[in-house]
Parts: sequence; structure tokens; C-alpha cells
Amino acid sequence: MGNSLKAILAFVPSNKCQKYLLEDLEEMPVDKMVDLSGRQMRRLPVHICSFRELVKLYLSDNNLNHLPPELEQLQNLQILALDFNNFKALPLVVCTLKQLCILYLGNNKLCSLPLELRLLQNLKTLWIESNCLQYLPEVVCELSLLKTLHAGSNALRCLPPQLQCLQELRTIWLSGNLLSEFPPVLLHMPFLEVIDVDRNSIRFFPSLAHLPGLKLVIYDHNPCRNAPKVAKGVRRVGRWSEESPEPRKRSGAVIDITLDDKPLLPPAAKTEPEAEPC
Repeated sequence: MGNSLKAILAFVPSNKCQKYLLEDLEEMPVDKMVDLSGRQMRRLPVHICSFRELVKLYLSDNNLNHLPPELEQLQNLQILALDFNNFKALPLVVCTLKQLCILYLGNNKLCSLPLELRLLQNLKTLWIESNCLQYLPEVVCELSLLKTLHAGSNALRCLPPQLQCLQELRTIWLSGNLLSEFPPVLLHMPFLEVIDVDRNSIRFFPSLAHLPGLKLVIYDHNPCRNAPKVAKGVRRVGRWSEESPEPRKRSGAVIDITLDDKPLLPPAAKTEPEAEPC
């Protein structure tokens, strides 16, 4: 079925048309996964919510801006992808899915997250990149098992101090925000393994050598005049990353060092963490 026909049928709310969009998906697949990405859907067919043993539901790249209350029936759901849709607010029914481990909310129009998100205490991976967030919602700091947080490409200027309560957090992506200084709270999170602050407005980097768990720091495309000091074995991606933590000087002039190494970015395609069983 061509995308143009799908787009036309997406405007027709009749069950027959919606069923056509689903290509006769009437029974839950054996692998307990339903992928309805890129179907131009404007509403989720309610009968999908009858698949009560469903574990993975991918609804990426549609035209969704709400979800039916019947979604609450999917109490075995562990992975939910809602990225690349038109959500201006996270539907509260999502917060009733207490077995969720991985939640993709990127590329929507979210300006905040509801307090009810704290109910998702099994959540380990949260992607909220490319939204309209001007601050990191403090409710994120209540997700005690969170290991990966992708909050890049928003309008964040700082991070809440409560973030250090996330002792399981290992990876934080903050590229493409409005940070003018390195977030102080990250200096008090010794278990972090990956820090990405690429494409911000940070002019000075404090030493990160005291963070024993750190493996990678990405700081490229900032107007900084120094590189962060790191412990031996920690990889840095950015200006002067292969040199001393300070730019070399000769006769009072700063010599810029151009590297061929490209900054690492979060994976373009969503992957399920291999070491994070639900």
C-alpha cells in the first residue's frame, strides 16, 4: 500500500479503514511484538489493546496526539515507542504501564512530563530528545532504575540537582541544548559512564578526573578554551581531546588543533540495551 493512500485513509475514522491500515492484524503475533510505525495513523485502533500479553509496541512516525484509555490493559508491555508523532502532552494512560522498561518519546512537541511518570519505577531507558523542553522535568529524577537518558536537542539551560539521586544512571545525552556551563550535578555522579554535552555553549570544562566510572565524554562544538581533564583510559571527543587538557600555546598565541575524529552521537536507530534485561 502506498504512503499516499495510507495518508488518505488515516483521516477516515471508520473501523474498516483503520483495519486496512493495520493490514489485517487481528491476532497478537507469536513474538508478542506489534510494529505499527510509519502507518500515518491518527488514532490507535482499540483492538490492539486486547493483546494483553503484548511486550513491545512500536508506534513511531505516525500522526498520533492521543492514546485510548484501553491501552491500560497492556500491563505486560515493556517497550513503547511513541517518537516522531504529534504529542503535546504525554497521555496519562502511558503512566499506568508499570512494567515499561524502555520509553521512546523523542521528536514530539512535549514541553513537560506529568508527575504520574514517577509510577514507572521499572523504567531503565528514557528518550525525550527533540522536544520543546526548557528544563528537565524533576519527575525524571524519581525514576530510580533509569540507566540511559537521552535529552538532546531541547532547550535545556541547566539540570536539577535532584538528578544525582539516579544512582543507576550510566549514560546521559545532552547534545544540542542551551547549556552555558557544564552541569554541576554531573560532577557528583561517580557512576556515570558516558556524558555527551556536544553542541552547547559551554566555555569552560571542570575536571572530570574524579569520576571513577567515566568511559567517554563528548564535548565537541562548544566555544570552550579548555578540554575536560579525565582519568587515564577515558576517551574524550572534542577539541584537544588527544592533547593535554589545555590548548598548546606558542608566543602567547593559541594554536587550534583540528581532529579528524568525529563526535559520537546517540544511535540513530533505537536499539534494545543488551545488558538491561527487564
